[in-house]
Amino acid sequence: MLLGWFKIIYSIIMQYIYSLLVLGLLFNSLLFGQGDSAGYVRYTPEFNLKEGIYANFHQAMNNSPIPKSRIISTVAYDDQYFFTRLMQSKKIYYYDSFGVKHEIQTKKIWGYSNNKSMYVNINNGFYRINIVGHICHFVANHTSYNNNYYPNSFYDYRYYPYGSRSSSYSTTEMRQYLLDFKTGSILDYNVSSVEVLLMQDPELHDEYISLKNKKKKQLKFLYIRRFNERNPLYFPVK
Repeated sequence: MLLGWFKIIYSIIMQYIYSLLVLGLLFNSLLFGQGDSAGYVRYTPEFNLKEGIYANFHQAMNNSPIPKSRIISTVAYDDQYFFTRLMQSKKIYYYDSFGVKHEIQTKKIWGYSNNKSMYVNINNGFYRINIVGHICHFVANHTSYNNNYYPNSFYDYRYYPYGSRSSSYSTTEMRQYLLDFKTGSILDYNVSSVEVLLMQDPELHDEYISLKNKKKKQLKFLYIRRFNERNPLYFPVK
């Protein structure tokens, strides 16, 4: 009789312990799922990007630029074109958080933030990132330089006594680019780049590579948008 009651009580206790373990696992799972965004805030077009210059990509991804107040410049801080004018100088001088003065070549800074927009330094210019997310999209000028060499058979020796001539010219066009906001890598906007970036989301990547080539070209932007929706970009809360 006592043995029977002991078995019943033991069974109840074990079920209680099992329930506690299950609840504990669920609780830990929830904590783990929120861990990536704990202490971070999700980016939206209304997000308050801090104004300033990014000396490197690390400052951009952490929303921690060198603030305007620490930058040494003859341009008035309230000038609406402050950063545009600042980027025209060859060097930028600023004070760090300890009051130590530094200088950096303008062509070597990663970019800057102004009016909730992020600008990236590429091809000897600064261009606004139109789509900000884990996969960013922007447009920038690209200049190509072409050198032509003409052999002596093309010319009359009376005018070109040395028998040959070379000429060079450049062409500038607008090109689309992608920025991987996990690594800072900038890629051309094409199917190959989209395939590489989508690998961070295996399900979406498999779906994209299963498309025919024509569809891949047509739907590049759609899949970038879907990726960013499925994998939101977060900035640290500071």
